[in-house]
Amino acid sequence: MNKNIAVIFGGTSSEHEISLHSAEAVLNNLPSGYNAVPVWISKEGEWFYFSGDMDVFHDTFFKGASADELSDYLVKAVISPDRKSQCLIPDKLKIHIDTAFPVMHGMGGEDGTLQGLLELAGIPICGCGVLPSAVCMDKDRAHKLVSTAGIAVPEAITYTDLAKIKPNQVERAIDLPVYVKPLRGGSSCGISRVSDIGELIKAAEKAFKFDNEIIIEGEIKGTEVGCAIIGTNELIIGEVDQIILADSFFDYTEKYTPKSSRILCPAPVSAELSNRIKETAKTVYRTLGCRGFARVDMFLSEDGEIVFNEVNTIPGFTEHSRFPSMMKAAGYSFAQVIEMIIDKAAERI
Repeated sequence: MNKNIAVIFGGTSSEHEISLHSAEAVLNNLPSGYNAVPVWISKEGEWFYFSGDMDVFHDTFFKGASADELSDYLVKAVISPDRKSQCLIPDKLKIHIDTAFPVMHGMGGEDGTLQGLLELAGIPICGCGVLPSAVCMDKDRAHKLVSTAGIAVPEAITYTDLAKIKPNQVERAIDLPVYVKPLRGGSSCGISRVSDIGELIKAAEKAFKFDNEIIIEGEIKGTEVGCAIIGTNELIIGEVDQIILADSFFDYTEKYTPKSSRILCPAPVSAELSNRIKETAKTVYRTLGCRGFARVDMFLSEDGEIVFNEVNTIPGFTEHSRFPSMMKAAGYSFAQVIEMIIDKAAERI
């Protein structure tokens, strides 16, 4: 009998639209033996079971279907926290859920809150659980943990209060340019590169719109590299990629509608350096307690030092996103990647 997999997408974060694209790709590539149970969380935080097919999915979420059209396919739903039920409850029905595949980026989906609900409900999860999701989302705490494993991290200062930021003190502590970021965010939302200290407060104000805590990091001169990982004990490693920028940094626009950046995969580095990057990524992954899958992002400095940047526990999942591309370069198709991730969730039951 086929198993039901809840693909959960959308959410209240600034990455809602990106999640829709990732979910469409995952739903289109579910392995045989699984029934899709699409669960959409609106920008307002309402939960819905989506009952339409994939043609209707595209029209619903990307072509601005009317409210009347949406009502034909969207049914208000909740996840039951009762471990014996292990189900989604749309209206008066009950749909048993064998596995949940969260495809939500950012706060509310990637920060451990959704994972906590699913773990409370006894539903196996594709990807990281509560603790690693929460820690990886927090750039400061993730950096501090990774540094204990002997891996370099950027110089940084965190703030919870705009009034306490003293530009001259920041400039004395960290060489310009710096990056001002929401502490818990993704897709480069709210991030600014500051090369003139007079721009710092404005950049901080922007970052505070996305989180109540921000981090100011020193720039690592070099390029960004990444590594896709699947597994918990035995790890499957994708090929390393490298981001080549013509401008200052890999911002939201360049991530999703690239104009001046290029992503090279495999990265044009020596086999020895590629292996070093992979081993560093594995150490980061294990240090932060990751399991299931994640993408580890690092900087490769001009002098060859590998510096930890962040872990994306639910990276972009379109067929052209970095994670699937790194796995493809290692010989795995998109459909195989989805199947491996679901299989790893089953191992945790």
